[in-house]
Amino acid sequence: MFLSLSLFISTLLFPLGHASLPLVINTWPFKSATAAAWSALQSGGSVLDAVEKGCARCEMEQCDGSVGFGGSPDESGETTLDAMIMNGNTMEVGAVADLRRIKNAIGVARAVMEHTDHTLLVGESASVFAENMGFVGEDLTTNKSLNIFSQWLKGNCQPNYRKNVRPDPSKSCGPYRPEAIHTQSKRLRHVDTHSHDTIGMIALDQHGHVAAGTSTNGLTHKVPGRVGDSPVVGAGAYADSLAGAAAATGDGDIMMRFLPSYLAVELMRAGADPSAACKSAISRIKRYYPEFFGAIICANATGHYGAACNKAPSLTQFHYMVSNSESDTPILKSVDCF
Repeated sequence: MFLSLSLFISTLLFPLGHASLPLVINTWPFKSATAAAWSALQSGGSVLDAVEKGCARCEMEQCDGSVGFGGSPDESGETTLDAMIMNGNTMEVGAVADLRRIKNAIGVARAVMEHTDHTLLVGESASVFAENMGFVGEDLTTNKSLNIFSQWLKGNCQPNYRKNVRPDPSKSCGPYRPEAIHTQSKRLRHVDTHSHDTIGMIALDQHGHVAAGTSTNGLTHKVPGRVGDSPVVGAGAYADSLAGAAAATGDGDIMMRFLPSYLAVELMRAGADPSAACKSAISRIKRYYPEFFGAIICANATGHYGAACNKAPSLTQFHYMVSNSESDTPILKSVDCF
C-alpha cells in the first residue's frame, strides 16, 4: 500500500514525461535492438523475450563494435563476452562473463537463469555449459579485431590497464612483473567512448512486469579475464517489478564499485522520479571519480523513464532509445551530462 502511494505521489510531483506502457528503453542509439525488443512485446512475448531479442540483435549486428563478436580484443587478441538478464517478477538472474566461442551471450545468460540454480557462470566453463545447452561454438575473432590487436602491438601496447609493474606499462608491452608500490597515485585512465558502449535494456509490459539485461564484449585491450560491470547484478542492470529497472553503461571497472543500477531502483522505490534517481546514482560515483565516463537509464513501474550521464571529455550528451505505446517507431532521446 505504501509503495503504491509513493509511486502515485512521485507521479504527481515529477510529471517529467508521459507514462506509457508497454515500454522498451535502451542505452545508445541502437535502433534495431529497440525495434527487435518492441516487436517481441507486440507479438505477445514476455519482457524477458523482449530483452533477450533486443540484446541479441545488437550482438548479431556488432553494435558500435562494443557488443558481440569481433570487437574489443583483450591483451592476447581474443574477444570475450559478458551478459546478464534479470526477471523483475521473480528476482531471478542469469549471467555469463569472459564467455568464449559463443556469439549469443544474452541467450546463454538466460539459459543460466532457466536451466541452473546459479546466477553467474564464467570463462571456459561458461562456454562448455553453453555448448552443452546447444549453443554453437564459433571463433569470435574477425579481421577487424585482429587488425585492432596488431596495431596495438605495433604501438607498444598503448593504451593498457596495467599499473605498478615493470617494464613501464606506459611505454612497453609485457610480460609484466609486479613492482614495489612506493607512492599511491591515481593513474590517468584512457577513456574511449567506443570502448564502453554496452547495450543495457529495460522492458515493461502493459501489466508493469519488468526485465532488464546487458550485453558487451568488454573493454578493448583489457587484461585477459577482466570482467566489467555488465554481468554484475545491481551494477550493469537491476530490475524489480515493484519499483522499476535501471541499466548502466560506461567505465565498468569504476561503476561496478557503486552498484548504480541497484541504487537507482531503490531510489525509485522510495518515490524518486526516474531522472532524479539516475542523476543521484551518477552523482554517487562522480563524488569519487569526477571525470569518469558513464551513463544510466531508469524506468519506474508506471512507465516513466529518464537518464543521466557524467560530463567527461568524451561525453557531454548521452543518447538512448525509447519505444512505447505512443510510437511503434523507436525514438532517439538525449540528456545533457552534468
